Amino acid sequence: MSAVLLIARRELGGYFRTMTGYIIAAIMLLADGIGFQLFGLGAGEMYSADVVSQFFWVLFGINAIGSIFISMRLIAEERTAGTLPLIVSSPIHDWELVVGKYLSALAFLAIVTLVTLYMPAMILVNGKVSFGHLAAGYLGVMLAGSAAIAIGTFGSALARSQVLAAIFTAIMLLVLVLAHLFARITDRPLKDMFMALALYARHFPPFQAGAIHLRDVVYYVALTYVALFAAVRVMEARRWK
Repeated sequence: MSAVLLIARRELGGYFRTMTGYIIAAIMLLADGIGFQLFGLGAGEMYSADVVSQFFWVLFGINAIGSIFISMRLIAEERTAGTLPLIVSSPIHDWELVVGKYLSALAFLAIVTLVTLYMPAMILVNGKVSFGHLAAGYLGVMLAGSAAIAIGTFGSALARSQVLAAIFTAIMLLVLVLAHLFARITDRPLKDMFMALALYARHFPPFQAGAIHLRDVVYYVALTYVALFAAVRVMEARRWK
């Protein structure tokens, strides 16, 4: 088994060997349920498709926030515990460490997200749900979650503690989420640049509505790659200090 998979399996097990993982999962699922009730089922007379759309809006927000806490421990925890020098001196590459930890956090997020399937299934009691809509929505949620986890991995590589990692990640995600607001007060080409960078406003609504656009898939994949690339470079820089 490759070093990446070994690290990912070890780290994923860590989420379930401690109470932290269960607490994060429980809070996220509770927030998903409350949000679904408030903005979906409890929002008055709505078409089933609109309820599903609102569900994915809630899921996007909760997963983005949850990603901050899921990823903050990835590398910062090793630095706090003093085990990072031992890891980086072992015969593994920095990219293997970063990707392995990233995959473990992404797998944990995927497991928590999978549990939410029962929520849109409840709509079937009194309405109809397009499985294509569900597939597109969950694909968008996981692509956005992948980007958020990658940014969290970068934040964790930058920070010397888990608290700082959470703060760094929250700031970066907030800037990307609010990028469309900067587009409203700027002119081209900055207007187009800010809209292209918007984590939600430009790229997620099509998934939310049940449509898959290549442009949006490429955006989330590219953002994930850039964040992981930056995390690897941070690790390499620290190795030579």
